[in-house]
Amino acid sequence: MKTIGYAAQSALSPLAPYEYTCRELREDDVAIEILYSGVCHSDLHTVKNDWGWTVYPTVPGHEIVGRVVDIGASVTQFRIGDNVAVGCMVDSCQTCSHCHSGEEQFCEQGFTQTYNSAERHSGEITKGGYARHIVVRQEFVLQIPPSLDLARAAPLLCAGITTYSPLRTWQVGPGSRVAVIGMGGLGHMAIKLAVAMGAHVTVISRTADKRADAMQLGANEFLISSETESMQQAANRFELILDTIPVKHDVTPYMPLLKVDGTLTLVGQVGPMAEVNTVPMIMGRRRIAASLIGGIAETQEMLDFCARMNILPEVEMITMEQINDAFERLEKSDVHYRFVIDMQASRF
Repeated sequence: MKTIGYAAQSALSPLAPYEYTCRELREDDVAIEILYSGVCHSDLHTVKNDWGWTVYPTVPGHEIVGRVVDIGASVTQFRIGDNVAVGCMVDSCQTCSHCHSGEEQFCEQGFTQTYNSAERHSGEITKGGYARHIVVRQEFVLQIPPSLDLARAAPLLCAGITTYSPLRTWQVGPGSRVAVIGMGGLGHMAIKLAVAMGAHVTVISRTADKRADAMQLGANEFLISSETESMQQAANRFELILDTIPVKHDVTPYMPLLKVDGTLTLVGQVGPMAEVNTVPMIMGRRRIAASLIGGIAETQEMLDFCARMNILPEVEMITMEQINDAFERLEKSDVHYRFVIDMQASRF
């Protein structure tokens, strides 16, 4: 299947139209016409090769909502015309203990990323959602509940599951006290999801600028991390802190906020962190952990939960032609709170 996407040819080049051929449909494959594609900060990092592993040309995008246009001979889970979704991975070994337990993101052989990853059979580099079409193994295609707004659902496939999974792992529910550090694409989803699970949610930010937005999203409290007295008063308050900050930073100031046996979970920064002082960890048996998206079953669970609880990201709609401007704004954190590319409105 011939298609067209937007690709970066190097770390210094803008995204531009790029024609290529999707792989031939295998018997367990689903061919999808992409309707909407979310713009993740990881896309920007990949395009700029910030992590050092980008293979060019790269077509980003791992928050995909689309419609099935063709299926392989052995596909039983989907029919042509179904509304479906694809997240951050499109394959795994399917045989290791993690795959068997529904945690394909921790596949012992490494999962196949939706883009910029070697396809398991051919070795070709996968291409993502900034395109008209994608072909994906049926086990990694997700059902979109009918009540979800297709135009706003795409960011759930990364920002949604990235924050939902640790909330489930650490058993957040009614009465839980949860803090969210940072209020961008990940942070605003963490707030909505934790509130829907019944938690008492506090947003932690350096300034008061986002207080009104935090309350509108459902947060119960707002804590300014630059105010020493406020931070001291919040000591021993939270069972779980979700840290969504996407750059190198020091988590030490936040550790005393945790209760004994509390956990601070990193979901934003990929790479180096500032040196940590272990004293507040030792003195409260507190821990630092990290979390990576979720398995396919948990991602489907998240989509169903969001449909049931009427949870959707706050998005700005753009066309594919606006992606380079969107990337510039994303670098400045100038987005409220997630960009979504409307492929049907795009002219490429």
